Amino acid sequence: MSLFCRYRIQSDRKVAACSVHPSEQATLQCLGCVKAKIPPAKSYHCSTKCFFDAWQHHRLLHDRAASAVNENGNEEEELFGRFNSVSGVNNTSLSGSASSASLANGSAPLYPAAITQRSGGETWFEVGRSKTYTPSADDIGHVLKFECIVADAESKLLVGHPSILLTSRVIPAPSPTPRCLVPVSGVDLMGHLDSDARIASSGTFTVLSYNILSDVYATSELYSYCPSWALSWPYRRQNLLREIVGYRADIVCLQEVQSDHYEEFFAPELDKHGYQALYKRKTMEVYSGNSHTVDGCATFFRRDRFSHVKKYEVEFNKAAQSLTDAVVPSAQRKTALSRLVKDNVALIVVLEAKFSNQGPDNPAKRQLLCVANTHVNVRQELKDVKLWQVLTLLKGLEKIAASADIPMLVCGDFNSVPGSAPHALLAMGKVDPLHPDLVVDPLGILRPHSKLTHQLPLVSAYSSFARARVGLGLEQQRRRMDRTTNEPLFTHCTRDFIGTLDYIFYTADSLSVESLLELLDEESLRKDTALPSPEWSSDHVALLAEFRCKPRPRR
Repeated sequence: MSLFCRYRIQSDRKVAACSVHPSEQATLQCLGCVKAKIPPAKSYHCSTKCFFDAWQHHRLLHDRAASAVNENGNEEEELFGRFNSVSGVNNTSLSGSASSASLANGSAPLYPAAITQRSGGETWFEVGRSKTYTPSADDIGHVLKFECIVADAESKLLVGHPSILLTSRVIPAPSPTPRCLVPVSGVDLMGHLDSDARIASSGTFTVLSYNILSDVYATSELYSYCPSWALSWPYRRQNLLREIVGYRADIVCLQEVQSDHYEEFFAPELDKHGYQALYKRKTMEVYSGNSHTVDGCATFFRRDRFSHVKKYEVEFNKAAQSLTDAVVPSAQRKTALSRLVKDNVALIVVLEAKFSNQGPDNPAKRQLLCVANTHVNVRQELKDVKLWQVLTLLKGLEKIAASADIPMLVCGDFNSVPGSAPHALLAMGKVDPLHPDLVVDPLGILRPHSKLTHQLPLVSAYSSFARARVGLGLEQQRRRMDRTTNEPLFTHCTRDFIGTLDYIFYTADSLSVESLLELLDEESLRKDTALPSPEWSSDHVALLAEFRCKPRPRR
């Protein structure tokens, strides 16, 4: 048998961690932060260069604190006026009591002060005896020691020498600024106030769409700018879970969810928060890796808000086989399938609301909702395949719409920028025959171009930011929108690419947008080079929209 013991090594000399490079020991502290009572952990820096490089973002902390502390500006000038030149820095060794308050976080130690050993100015505190251990706030800034020794199961006598592992200093978990919901209700498709939006149809619901970056793709080769600890799955999964749960969405559509991570982590963890889970794994005709690590689409919904009615699974590989059998000459089918078969899938779920969205004329009518969640092929040279996959999904949704009067949501990572043919098909219901994307069609699967249409009244949820009336406090969000496409400037941000690939589309005849999750600005992300980062654990940005079902007239 093995015995485990874990210790926190606490030096008599207190140590603080740099707020920008948390693995580095801090050597200076911003006095402006101290005077403004900004959390101490945000005031430390490892060098003068670190402080100067971070000043543009660090100064925002001062500005926010100043506006919160004093509205008349007098105290603001006293506290911050002399620090705007980046001179208010306490360049010390941060020893003794100066940093002890921040390290203890004002709380009592989690474990009794049982001194196991003391030598050379260091004290070892026992913090656990289990095989696993989650660092606490008291551990921040300290080295942890893991000790394992073999013992005889019968006599309990120790055998041999202990194996010892020392960690680097524990760093505080990044705490990104919470993203807020921005109201946009009362805006119709022409940007005018919509009186129908004020009809008292109680109850709204929220939908989140998020590509969480599968662990198999999160390599140090692709994301060398992200610290290895922040790229590791044990860290990312907890950070992603914290973010997802924090949005409190009624419906959650995730892409790039590995099969093993769905079964072992996301499904059980989100179940604890009241979500029911549905999953569609990608097919494996192209993927040659472990079946447990293949990713797919996962849709979760709150059990207290919705019940599951039906599930449809779309396998584009099967659709490719049917297409080639029907239109491709037999001699060319192998070549055609090698181009079309890419393992992508879509998950379509029909839900029934447990809350009323109907007007007084139809109080007892069932409120159904159809939610599609997909991840379209990533390869940029396969423009014909992307468009064909989107068209195939939309034709399937049209069949569902024909059989039931049902609002629809189409969410996911479409790997298509605004203005591309797939985006045009989704947003406009058709593709211009002269669209440059249509030039790439070696199999002729997009011809005749007149078939590239659908009848669903789809609108991009985030276009509501562009259509909203002036004066609704949306100017900051508008600056983060592309005015030519009415889409966000980006939903995907790496060192080599920034642009919009993710969307939430809705049927505008049956749903209206009440509010949207605010967009991130590129400048705030570039302080960590790009995504993923210690704060945000995917290379995509989560999108969330709040909807209301429009009251439907009696038939």
